[in-house]
Amino acid sequence: MLKFFSNFSFNDSFAHGVHPPHHKEATEDLSIQRVPFVSHYIMPLGQHIGIPSVPVVVVGDKLKRGQMIAKSKGFISTALHSPVAGRVKNIGMYRYVDGSFREAIEIESDPYATQQFSGQASDVLNMDINAFIDAVQQSGIVGMGGAAFPSHVKYSIPKEQKITDILVNGAECEPFLTNDHRLMVERPETVLRGCEILRQQLGAARVTIGVEKNKPESIAQLQKFLTDDIPIDIAPLEVKYPQGAEKMLIKSIYNKELPAGKFPRDLGIAVNNIGTIVALADYFDHGMPLIERIVTLAGPGMESPANLIVPIGTPIRDVLDFAGGLKKETREVIMGGPMMGNPIADLDAPILKGTSGILAFTEAETARPVEYPCIRCSRCLDACPYFLNPSRFALLARARLFEDMQEKYHVMDCVECGACTYACPSNIPIVQHIRTAKDALRNIKVDA
Repeated sequence: MLKFFSNFSFNDSFAHGVHPPHHKEATEDLSIQRVPFVSHYIMPLGQHIGIPSVPVVVVGDKLKRGQMIAKSKGFISTALHSPVAGRVKNIGMYRYVDGSFREAIEIESDPYATQQFSGQASDVLNMDINAFIDAVQQSGIVGMGGAAFPSHVKYSIPKEQKITDILVNGAECEPFLTNDHRLMVERPETVLRGCEILRQQLGAARVTIGVEKNKPESIAQLQKFLTDDIPIDIAPLEVKYPQGAEKMLIKSIYNKELPAGKFPRDLGIAVNNIGTIVALADYFDHGMPLIERIVTLAGPGMESPANLIVPIGTPIRDVLDFAGGLKKETREVIMGGPMMGNPIADLDAPILKGTSGILAFTEAETARPVEYPCIRCSRCLDACPYFLNPSRFALLARARLFEDMQEKYHVMDCVECGACTYACPSNIPIVQHIRTAKDALRNIKVDA
């Protein structure tokens, strides 16, 4: 018997936000393909929020696919695993996607290996919560919506708090990206299995999967596999950016405000991305740690848009080559979505755990528009879903009054969604000014 919770109600949406074009038509109907294995992989030790992992291998070591190559260093840290069978070629400094050099493990793949993964399922539903948290940390699973926050930290709930609801983010509100959509369409049973694993471990009463209404196939596929004994709701959401942000999703579905400085768990909610939920099911049901992920390749500068299963550590250049490369008029390649993604400084940098998309743009999309003075129209205030004052941030950042930005106007509450920049008729790069200010504030704090 199919089931949809008819008594489920939720708020239409959060206040403010913007409506950029979806641009999902190029990949939303493309099935996931697997990228062929390549000759070498670069595994940065710090591809998650927190402390970089520590190598447990040395140069020359032979590796099995899925073998741990670096262990966590502290609580807010997670393990790293080999995406292929091969050997450790080098441990040293390699170019990161932003152009900086970071410590990484280079792996040379074995050209004669089948690269089949062999793992064992875990009796996860009989694990106690501490064993579950430890297993998630050892699995290397992080938030796969882009933030790459170690998942086990989210599941470590203080004793005085109780999780009543699991909220799964299937909004995928960034333009162009469709990797979460394809997971919901092609692996709905795995999505639901991951939801049930997490629900039972955290003791939640129910799970809600929020999906924007521009993904009707995702909604239909998930509903198709719901049964009476699965306490899961599918919540169709208004299409608005940034619907997928934690605070916005909580407001849209539960009509609850998450106060500044608080976490979803303070409201009894645990929030996870669709990709993270699938990774949990794959780990506990098949023993596969986080060694690969789905990546959307799209944009006007991409020869052949695609949704691809890519081993972590694969050089971006190799992934692009598999998809036919870049058009000659391409001027910029970014990692992530167009609203929050960042330019890629080196195409030989690797795919990371948090890489949701690789987008290519031509001169038409990347040419810097003429910037005009602020006309105090307040469109950026109307766009900001966090009710901040982006125009004031831009003025203070230009004056280098960074400390005032935080002490008086709480700039660190900004999640850099870019809605303000998108809405600005004067073409002021507001979010870039905000990022500069936040970096400066972090440096001031470190120096102090």
